[in-house]
Amino acid sequence: MHEAVAPDESRLVEALRSRDEGAFTELARAYQSSLLRVAQIFVANRAVAEEVVQETWLAVLEGIDRFEGRSSLKTWIFRILTNRAKTRAVRERRTLPFSALEPERVPEPAVEAARFRGSEDPIWPGHWSTPPQAWPDERLVAAETREKVADAIEELPASQRAVISLRDVEGWSAEEVCNALDISETNQRVLLHRARAKVRTALEDYLG
Repeated sequence: MHEAVAPDESRLVEALRSRDEGAFTELARAYQSSLLRVAQIFVANRAVAEEVVQETWLAVLEGIDRFEGRSSLKTWIFRILTNRAKTRAVRERRTLPFSALEPERVPEPAVEAARFRGSEDPIWPGHWSTPPQAWPDERLVAAETREKVADAIEELPASQRAVISLRDVEGWSAEEVCNALDISETNQRVLLHRARAKVRTALEDYLG
């Protein structure tokens, strides 16, 4: 996948090369939380993830003069992060996360089987027995409901949490997520679908 560098990113790159402190602050404000989420896929805990993010920012500042614009600035930064996080994981002998973003050998159902009618159902075999419910808009925008969504996302497996956070919280495109995490479009779609299903189930439980 290839991305064009957006005009505002070109301005940012030039400012960073001029060692503009304001440009770096702008960049950090935009990506710090997302970098931390992704780093936590690979390393043991939040403290280590924060160290990896700091190492990433140093690498960005040291390497910005060599940035060639073959991908977006955002993708370049996140590739640096994932490489640093993987190196740190190897150093700490934490090998499990390396398979976290790979397709699962045993597919995980996105929705519990109990919510569907059985194949022997005389009227609607395989259809919903407990379909998703529509919720009032005013409840969905309530602060408490947003907190429940955030809590549900935090409970997800790391790979699903990273994908749904980047897609639905940060507003990234599927292509941007695939490039940043170095995963296939198919795997990105599966992880996002499962994450959204789990968050929806948590909201259904909360909203009753």
